[in-house]
Amino acid sequence: MSDTANSDERVKEMSGLRRALIRPELGGIVGTIAVFTFFALFAFDSGMFNAQGVMNWSIVSAQFMIIAVGACLLMIAGEFDLSVGSMIGFAGMMIAILGVTLGFPIWLAIIITFVTCTLIGGLNGLIVVKTGLPSFIVTLAFLFILRGFTIFLPQTIERKTIIGGIREAAEGDWLAPLFGGKIGGSIFQWMGDNGIIAVFERGTRKGQPVVDGIPMLIVWAILLVLFGHFLLTKTRFGNWIFAAGGDAQAARYVGVPVNRVKILMFMFTAFCATVFATCQVMEFGSAGADRGLLKEFEAIIAVVIGGALLTGGYGSVLGAALGALIFGVVQQGLFFAGVESSLFRVFLGVILLLAVILNTYIRRLITGER
Repeated sequence: MSDTANSDERVKEMSGLRRALIRPELGGIVGTIAVFTFFALFAFDSGMFNAQGVMNWSIVSAQFMIIAVGACLLMIAGEFDLSVGSMIGFAGMMIAILGVTLGFPIWLAIIITFVTCTLIGGLNGLIVVKTGLPSFIVTLAFLFILRGFTIFLPQTIERKTIIGGIREAAEGDWLAPLFGGKIGGSIFQWMGDNGIIAVFERGTRKGQPVVDGIPMLIVWAILLVLFGHFLLTKTRFGNWIFAAGGDAQAARYVGVPVNRVKILMFMFTAFCATVFATCQVMEFGSAGADRGLLKEFEAIIAVVIGGALLTGGYGSVLGAALGALIFGVVQQGLFFAGVESSLFRVFLGVILLLAVILNTYIRRLITGER
């Protein structure tokens, strides 16, 4: 029996090369190596890879990474959320209005904002699964709804579209440092004292390291990537996510709660957007109605670069994180290399096209299509 099975021409052994090619992280790994090689050759002496330069592109990458994690899990589940960018602006404005204009404690403003935005994400998902409408259309509608409220509310209440004073309102707050603080300050001071990283040579900050800690934005990005990867690869719920995006009807037949999975993924995407918004307002000390513009597309591009299929059912959180890293390095690297920064958008378009072509080829390898 075993000899027959082994000789059955219908049973095809997958080669090592084929297995490597269908890894979802392949595009992200290749892109990361290429980008770092390029800037190591053309921008190494510009300060891009010293402590301050590394921190600059790490912060930008972390911003992309936070929203890419939520977008990745949602896309694997077979859906899109185009309201992410507007959710970022809306969440930041909520914190500002509640905490500054209405005088709520910042910790309470943050909690109310998280609950509200996560419920809005759940509403997105509920409308999608109950009506059968494409998530592209539903979340496009919420893109405009949330952006409209983000502009209308501060104009009505404060007669302006930028609300400051958040940093002052957050002084002494117990929750704000989890989004706007830094960790590892003593380690960086030690590195500065021992000449490992540069320190300020004059002024009131003389002797202090140019990098005085790791911002919580980066910490949140790492934690969300680890959580998303664990959820997707080590849990039964992760299998449900793949099943819901791969073939929803077949998944229902075997008992997968497809609707619940999709709704929860919409809620998680909104949660990630709110994390981004909270870290942003704590960093800048203000909220603006224009915050988060185009972030939804940047998140989707990062996920596609990371190997996720637009059709759902396939992808990797680690790949999406690499896609976000590529974004951050290129955006900052163009400045260090002396290249016109507007070319960053050109890069996004080109790399998106290449990633879609690669992912289409991978899908054909998996499904056997020609």
